[in-house]
Amino acid sequence: MLTVFAISDSIGETAEQVALAAASQFKEKVEVQRIPYIKTMEDVEEVIGTIECVDKAMVVSTIITVNVREYLTQKCIEKNINIINVLGPIINVASTILNQHPDYNPGAVWKTDEIYFNRIEAMEFAMQYDDSKDYRGLKNADVVLIGLSRTSKTPLCMYLANKGIKAINIPLVPEVGVPDELYTIDRKKIFGLTINPLQLIEIRKRRLDKFHRISAEIEYASDARILEEFDFADKIMNKLGCKKIDVTQRAIEDTALIILETINAYKNK
Repeated sequence: MLTVFAISDSIGETAEQVALAAASQFKEKVEVQRIPYIKTMEDVEEVIGTIECVDKAMVVSTIITVNVREYLTQKCIEKNINIINVLGPIINVASTILNQHPDYNPGAVWKTDEIYFNRIEAMEFAMQYDDSKDYRGLKNADVVLIGLSRTSKTPLCMYLANKGIKAINIPLVPEVGVPDELYTIDRKKIFGLTINPLQLIEIRKRRLDKFHRISAEIEYASDARILEEFDFADKIMNKLGCKKIDVTQRAIEDTALIILETINAYKNK
């Protein structure tokens, strides 16, 4: 078995993805191990010791810092370890074409990593505060979605999280009401999701059928119940003065785009 060590002075996601793409081309098992944050000569010495313990090994490196990258290359050559510097040749070719010296700034890679970490943090936030699990997230949310059950609040939160947006959703249920904290936050980040009543009835009936229940006997999907909920939701949204988005026959991506454009427009004012 071959072990490919994906080594980086940052999180190492790029090196790992390159190594995995190569590994997928072989029937024989190829293991990929990611080793992030190799920033010093001492780090290189330590990682070389780890690699030497493996029978068949190679290194895929995306280290930006020149002296660390060259030291890793030197040590690999000394130990007869095959190494590929993924970014080095690309940077050199780009430098030649542009007739410009690169900055060799690891911080440039950190910008990519920051985006990655923001996405993960936003996803954890969305899961933690999904569907009224905890209202403490309201003050820290970038976006607050309110709407009736089955208006795609949760998948929309997850989609926004993938864009690095911390979103929380609050279902509007007449018997439960809404938290008082909702009236204390910036209304600009609150979005009310509306939908055609006939479509909502159909969606809820299909959901009940999926669980082998008798739709006609369930108040959740009854016309009267849904109209009552619509009246309640409309009053809440009007009281908040929040932006409303009709999600009827609208893809989640389209709804997310409206939200992203709206919050960006507010930021730019």
